[in-house]
Amino acid sequence: MTLLLVLVGGALGALARHEATTRTRERGATAAGATMAVNLLGSLVLGLVAGAVQSGAPDWLLPLLGVGFCGAFTTFSSHAVEVAAAIQEQRARHALADLGLSLVLGVALAALGWWIAA
Repeated sequence: MTLLLVLVGGALGALARHEATTRTRERGATAAGATMAVNLLGSLVLGLVAGAVQSGAPDWLLPLLGVGFCGAFTTFSSHAVEVAAAIQEQRARHALADLGLSLVLGVALAALGWWIAA
């Protein structure tokens, strides 16, 4: 059953990522900006799911939404490639800012979500 929950959540997360990235890019965001926006939203959602499960929500929400949806919705690999590209293009300040913002804001949003839902 857990495998099926992860599978369904992952399919929905991948579709949501495509839509969110496409719409964010249509509004003028760069690829790195779209990735950051999606990853930060995913951090908030994961925090909400973790907090809800900790507070008594059904355990099946974690594999469906936490692992499946958020796992497919967010991406570390795209972020890593964008940071590496910035470094290769000699935009080290951009790369460091991207890394710092992603880490600080991602953790802050996950904590906020957890706090809201718990």
